[in-house]
Amino acid sequence: MDETKPLKVRLTFTVILVGVSLLFAAVVTDHWAVLSPKVEEYNTTCEAAHFGLWRLCTKRIFVQKQGPSEKGCGPISLPGEHNCSYFKHFTPGQSSEIFEVTTQKEYSISAAAIAIFSVGFAIIGTICVLLSFRKKRDYLLKPASMFYTFAGLCIIISVEVMRQSVKRMIDSKETVWIEYSYSWSFACACSSFVLLFICGIALLLIALPRFPQNPWETCMDAEPEH
Repeated sequence: MDETKPLKVRLTFTVILVGVSLLFAAVVTDHWAVLSPKVEEYNTTCEAAHFGLWRLCTKRIFVQKQGPSEKGCGPISLPGEHNCSYFKHFTPGQSSEIFEVTTQKEYSISAAAIAIFSVGFAIIGTICVLLSFRKKRDYLLKPASMFYTFAGLCIIISVEVMRQSVKRMIDSKETVWIEYSYSWSFACACSSFVLLFICGIALLLIALPRFPQNPWETCMDAEPEH
C-alpha cells in the first residue's frame, strides 16, 4: 500500500484550490481587457474602458502631452471618473444608462456561458474530493480529477473566445478603440487553466491503482481499491 498517497492527494488538492480561487477571481472581475481610443487632443479628457464577462467599465482620464509613440488613452490606472454597467444582453429591460459601445454579443454570451460551466465543474470536483476524505472513498478522486480537467479546458476556451471578441472590437470600424491590452483577470483565467488542467491529470494518476512493478508481480498483487 502506498502510504504517501493521502499526502499526495492533499498537496495536489491544495494547488487545485489555488487554481479554483484564480478561476473565481477571473469570472467575477472586470479586468480581462483594457481598451483605449485614439487621442486627438491633449490637456483634455478621454474615455478608456476595461471589461470582463459581465460588465463594461469606462474611465474618464485627463490626457497630457504624450510621446510620439503614444496615441492611446491611459494608462487605465490613472485617476478619473469611473463608471460600470452590465452588458445589455445580460440586463434586458434595464432602464439605467448603458454605454454605447459595440460589442460582439455572441462572443460575450459564449465566453460567459463557458466560464459558468468551468465554475460548475470546479465546484463538483471539489465536492467529490471532500467526500473522498471521508471513510476513504478513493473512488471519488477519479471523477473529481476529470471535473477539474474539464474546468481547465472550459476556462481556456472562454479565454480564446474573449480574445477573439477583443480582436473583432479593435478591427471593427464601428468602434473608437484602437489599442488594447489584457489585464490581470485574463492572467488569472490563464493561470487557473494551467493549475486545474495539470493538477487534474496529476490527481487522476494518483487515484489510479498501483501497477505491477516487477515481472513476477501480478495485477492481483497490486494495491486494491477501497
